[in-house]
Order: sequence, then C-alpha cells, then structure tokens
Amino acid sequence: MTEQEARRRFMAARVARLATVTPINDPHVVPICFAVDEEDEAETIYSAVDAKPKTTPDLKRLRNIEQNPRVALLVDHYDEDWEQVWWVRVDGNATVEDDHQHGRQLLAAKYRQYGQAPEGLGRVVVITPTRWRFWAYRDPV
Repeated sequence: MTEQEARRRFMAARVARLATVTPINDPHVVPICFAVDEEDEAETIYSAVDAKPKTTPDLKRLRNIEQNPRVALLVDHYDEDWEQVWWVRVDGNATVEDDHQHGRQLLAAKYRQYGQAPEGLGRVVVITPTRWRFWAYRDPV
C-alpha cells in the first residue's frame, strides 16, 4: 500500500482507536470518532468529547494527554480473507482544547450527530501527526 492510499483509507474510516499513556505508563486505548483537516499541510486530526453518556466528563484519555501529549491512532480492516487485511497507524502529539470551532465543523461534516449537537459541547482533542505507519497483506489491484 502506498502512503497516499494509507492516508486515504485512514481519512475515510469511521472510527479509530486512540492510544494514550497513563502517568504510571499504563496503556489506555479507546475507540473514537475523528476528522482530518485535509486542507491543513500537517493534516491535523480532531476528536471531540461528544454527548454520548459517560460516567464523567473528566475522561481518562484527556487527563493522559495533559500529562503526556504523545498518542497513537489506529485504523484497521479485518476480513476472513486475509488478503484484504490492512492497518494504518498515526503517531502524534495531542492537546486538549475547551472548544475548537474548526474541529467541530470538520466532525459535523463527517458525522451527522455532531451537526445536531449543541454548540460548545465537550472538549476537543487536537492531534498533530508526527509519523504515519501502514501495512496491507497485499496492495490493491
């Protein structure tokens, strides 16, 4: 798979897994919705804390990022036909912002649920990619 194809697959994915590290170096992985700013040369990635029910708005992933900004995002495809299997991982540095209108607009363009969410809802994780890694069993024909 080419880097261009890896980025296309990543950007088209509906869900990614966000990996952070706790202050005692334990891994923490959660599924997230995300959007990529394709117009931005850095291809900044956004994910927001949305209105789905949560135990607390003080999420562990947000606390982890505030302690250690290094994160990884993984998008993958599994199939019983292993020739169709692939993954793309983005390593990067993240910040947490109280409100990020541009990020919210990108998320609303990708997911209708964000377009229906009240303004200013939740915090936004802003990820600047530092490295793209990818693998596919075989290249697309």
